[in-house]
Amino acid sequence: MALRLRPTDTTFYDLFTTSAEYLVTGAALLAEMISEDADRDEVAKRMREAEHICDENTHAIVRRVNSSFVTPFDREDIYALASGLDDVMDDMDEVVDLILLYEVVNFPSEVVKAVEIIQRCAEITAEAMPKLRTMRELDEYWIEINRLENRGDKSYRRTLAKLFSGDFKAIEVLKLKDIVTSLEGAIDAFEKVANIVEQIAVKES
Repeated sequence: MALRLRPTDTTFYDLFTTSAEYLVTGAALLAEMISEDADRDEVAKRMREAEHICDENTHAIVRRVNSSFVTPFDREDIYALASGLDDVMDDMDEVVDLILLYEVVNFPSEVVKAVEIIQRCAEITAEAMPKLRTMRELDEYWIEINRLENRGDKSYRRTLAKLFSGDFKAIEVLKLKDIVTSLEGAIDAFEKVANIVEQIAVKES
């Protein structure tokens, strides 16, 4: 095995952890957005602000890669992980924006369950990022994300079936279908992040 220099600078790990913590914030805002008494304009505003700050953190990671001689793991993996975390935030922002634009107030219970899955994914992703320092105890993270993604897939199919059952007006079906599809996209994006982490861990082991 080739000798690999490992920097003592913890900046990358801190930046990845910060990005993941913003996902927790985004998931909480998403949950707030679907609550009955939500001030949706205000929640959407806070989500845009959080998404913007997350973008800035992603740019900080890229700048750090470009200015560092030694990185904690492969540069392409750093880019991929930074981009993957950012994509999750973008997907959650999209859901909030759709809810605001479509003026949807009432949601089927399956939407609430999908948001709960997203919140759990965000929590364990935030817990996993600091572990990149040692590359230890990460397997439980990607296994759990995969389990949650499978639950999300099943919930998504059941939600579509419910939407097309005839119990909803056509315009409601169109609006809710866009929203639940974006929710599914956010859950899938969490799994992509977990897959990237697994690939990094395998390379570094």
